[in-house]
Amino acid sequence: MNPEQLRQAAASCGLKPFVGNQLAGWLYSKRASSWDQMVNIGKEAKARLQEKYDLGTSPYIGLASSSDGTKKYLYGVAGGNAVEAVMIPDLDRKTLCVSSQAGCKMGCKFCMTGRQGWHGNLDAADILNQFLSIDEASELTNTVFMGMGEPLDNYDAVSKAIEVLTADWGFGWSPKRITVSTIGIIPTLQRFLDEQRCHLAVSLHNPFPDERLQMMPVQKGYPIKEVLALIKQYDWTAQRRVSFEYTMFAGFNDDKRHADALIRMLSGLECRVNLIRFHRIPDFPYECASDFAMQAFRDRLNAHGVTCTIRASRGEDILAACGMLAGKHAEKQ
Repeated sequence: MNPEQLRQAAASCGLKPFVGNQLAGWLYSKRASSWDQMVNIGKEAKARLQEKYDLGTSPYIGLASSSDGTKKYLYGVAGGNAVEAVMIPDLDRKTLCVSSQAGCKMGCKFCMTGRQGWHGNLDAADILNQFLSIDEASELTNTVFMGMGEPLDNYDAVSKAIEVLTADWGFGWSPKRITVSTIGIIPTLQRFLDEQRCHLAVSLHNPFPDERLQMMPVQKGYPIKEVLALIKQYDWTAQRRVSFEYTMFAGFNDDKRHADALIRMLSGLECRVNLIRFHRIPDFPYECASDFAMQAFRDRLNAHGVTCTIRASRGEDILAACGMLAGKHAEKQ
């Protein structure tokens, strides 16, 4: 809830509106996890509130730690489902890779989350709980909406979570600390570009429409050409960046032909391309491109004016790397 909603919640319990302001301070600035911590709210007032509301936080139900310091947290959500969030440490940064859905509707062939189907949207409280309940909650510096789900397929909840993260009455983060990833859901992408100042990451993976369609069914409804046409209408400066995620598959999208097509596609756009190592998943025939192929691809893009880097792979040993998040879902008994 935002402060106005919290004031309304207080009023619904017969309390003065200023109690709502106190609640906002405890929930967001002080990150209270229990009613008892709210020492400036009276015992009777807390009892009334507790009858109608809960704080929206719950502990993680599973934790896996990688040899590289990455940690994967498992959270139970509605419907007997579960989602995963990944904390990635890097020098003085701690980035949370946060989930927005249980499963995913998009069905990308190379993604474990997409292959398991869609099991429901998370609400804003489910999303924010991932920030509040990890062991590193007070140390987080950045977040990427790149966990389970397609953020722009659940934009209302994601937008509400971003509001809490960036508002003065909330976490007070700069929008530049937040990156939202999408495969290109054009209607909500336009809303995001108009309403938010966060960074954008677009899952591209192949510059040729027919080949991209083999891996990403979304190409049929929202062609990457139309996604790029929309993105190019906006100003990309130091205040807001756009990057393109490109998972490298051996013999499929890792050669000079693909590099040159990507260069032509992104010509004139101030952007970055992140090359991602493909991490093997069951029953999928492709292998990751070789280091030599990835380096040659990167160097060709850079030589032609497209900034390109190879993303370091993190958390593969605990199935926390890109494309490997699956969560655990309730099974029929």
